[in-house]
Amino acid sequence: MKLLFLACLSPKTGNHTTAERIRSHIESAGHTCELRDAAAFQSPAEVANLISRHPPFEGALAIHLHRAGSLLLGVSSEPVDELHVFLLVCGLRRVKDPLYLVEMFSEWHRENPLNVLVVIGPRIDPVFTVEVEAVVKKAAGVFLAQERSQRELHAAMKRCFTVVNSSVSEGMSAAILEAMDLGVPVLARDIPGNAAIVHHEFTGLLYSSPQEFVHQSQRLLSDHDLRDRLVRNGKRYVEEHHCLKRERETYQRLVDTLRCA
Repeated sequence: MKLLFLACLSPKTGNHTTAERIRSHIESAGHTCELRDAAAFQSPAEVANLISRHPPFEGALAIHLHRAGSLLLGVSSEPVDELHVFLLVCGLRRVKDPLYLVEMFSEWHRENPLNVLVVIGPRIDPVFTVEVEAVVKKAAGVFLAQERSQRELHAAMKRCFTVVNSSVSEGMSAAILEAMDLGVPVLARDIPGNAAIVHHEFTGLLYSSPQEFVHQSQRLLSDHDLRDRLVRNGKRYVEEHHCLKRERETYQRLVDTLRCA
């Protein structure tokens, strides 16, 4: 694990000695620990830029709350509403193409560190998972999250800015329909399976390239009326065409018909 360690490194001080001792402990456990003087940074933004550089740091810690810790507390004191989490819900397999957006999103993140992409789902293809982990580890603003229960996943979806689909092929994406039902806007790759349920600029937004993904994302960020319309129409679409209650009733009638046959 690569860590950024902020401390007050004035020569011949207790803080300096303590920081060197802690770094030694961390590195002896097999991690990489880059020690930096807190006095070298003027703002939390400078620390945020350093953390997201190539290859990015995977964590940060500090000693001395006032001088060093404030630089980290200022990276997390941004209002939560300003952090834009793009949530890509998919199992790690090639047909889901989770790496499709990584390079372009990483470039966009460097321009605006408040935009982050989180890929969440089960590790289905072990070989491909290794490839994805290696690429994401080097990408700024892109993160992998472990598979979660449906309840936890839905909670994450409700808190994200938008749910993303980047698949090469889809039948009918459950994640897209769940996002619509939860009142979350959808950004989906323009493939037949997605276009059948995501009507562009009505129930969601479609994109056909990573560049267009960024363009549509910027629209969604700046146009609140568009966002509200997509959420409203998406929820109505699910209620009218994928109603769980009607689906349950249909299958119950089917079973009753078979039983009486």
